[in-house]
Amino acid sequence: MRGVTGAGSARTRSTARTASTATAVLAVGVLFLSGCGASGTGARDEGPARVDGPTSPAASKAPATAPSPTPDRIDAVRLIKRDPAVSDEVKRELKPCVADEYPVDVSYGNLTGEALDDVVVNVLTCGDAVGIGTYVYRHQGDAYVNVFSAEEPPVYAEIDRGDLVVSKQVYDRGDQVSNPSVEIVITYRWVSGRFVEKYRTHNEYGPVAGPAPTPAPDS
Repeated sequence: MRGVTGAGSARTRSTARTASTATAVLAVGVLFLSGCGASGTGARDEGPARVDGPTSPAASKAPATAPSPTPDRIDAVRLIKRDPAVSDEVKRELKPCVADEYPVDVSYGNLTGEALDDVVVNVLTCGDAVGIGTYVYRHQGDAYVNVFSAEEPPVYAEIDRGDLVVSKQVYDRGDQVSNPSVEIVITYRWVSGRFVEKYRTHNEYGPVAGPAPTPAPDS
């Protein structure tokens, strides 16, 4: 390592100085402090050799703190395409928007109490990102099994503190896609092997000021 050779010569010069007086030995501490703030010899000659290079190989190879384990990710598109519970219409609409990027949102979380996270998949349209289907898959054995489906667009599902929250929009004629007249939010909880509705919220929205809206497409 760099700096080790300099330590031997420093000890030789130190031996020559100790032949002066016992007072010089007692003053080493003072010299050490003064030498730290001055250039030249002094405490730098008396102290241990300085290592300017990187840390030792053993230290550099020391493992960092282990990251939190990441659950396995599933191929959501393949899962939807192979699921007999998904309608043919949703499967036809599930096409890549750009290159191989499909309009799906995937969330992982504990909804059913399984050791592995459950999977929530939302299938959207490419243009307006309108939800046309939402599904929950539970890990059973060596596969994921569909335990919840909703295919009344627009629909979207999320995980909220262990509950499944499904939002459905209702449009009046002339409503913008981004501004439905009514939103229904339903909270489901896993009870006795199935999702049971626990809460339902009905929100009504007034007209949005501004230019004439673009009507939502008829579904």
